[in-house]
Amino acid sequence: MNTQKLDEIISIMDLAEGARVLDIACGKAEPLIRIAERYHIQGTGVDISQFFVDAAKQAAEQRVFAPSQVELLVMDGKEFKPDKQFDLSICLGASWVYGGFPSTLNHLAQFTRPQGLIMVGEPYWRCEPSEEFLKATGESRDSFATHAGNVEAGINAGLIPIYSVASSQNDWDRYEWSRIRAGETYALRHPEDPDVPKLRARVKQVRDNYLKYGGREYFGWAVYLFVKP
Repeated sequence: MNTQKLDEIISIMDLAEGARVLDIACGKAEPLIRIAERYHIQGTGVDISQFFVDAAKQAAEQRVFAPSQVELLVMDGKEFKPDKQFDLSICLGASWVYGGFPSTLNHLAQFTRPQGLIMVGEPYWRCEPSEEFLKATGESRDSFATHAGNVEAGINAGLIPIYSVASSQNDWDRYEWSRIRAGETYALRHPEDPDVPKLRARVKQVRDNYLKYGGREYFGWAVYLFVKP
């Protein structure tokens, strides 16, 4: 998803000064940092990767200034047990942390104060996937819902949907080709790395799933904003 769409959904949050913000599986923490740049928040980012957290800390040091603060923790998101509720809880594209999208919504709801916000990102089926695609990727039809189904999952969790932004075809193309380019570039620059054959096999799988087997047509991705009543 492009940064303009991310900024769009951030712009309507209207967070109060000192708002507590949690980002589970934050990666390099770009959404959390953008929120800290726009609002005066107390942010907490959690990710299992030391590499991502180190990169996030470097970015936060360069871009986040008082009174905003961002704390970044290296740990498995499902092991994080907050002592207070948050004004905004986030999990973008990492519902596997809690074993699926409905469970992720339920966990974030527990972390969030009444009238607080929950922002989640999740894939969805644009149309019915083919058997060839499911076999190639190891996914099932039940792996994801439709776009409307993701919204309905939030409603079923007792949340109120108030906004969503979805990736366009161009957004998906940039994302997938960026993954392919990164893998191939690394392989070309580090031919001595013993993991390069595995990397190139993975890149080929990503490319085939997206182009040869129809992932470009079947997959969508969206960010959803809910209120906890």
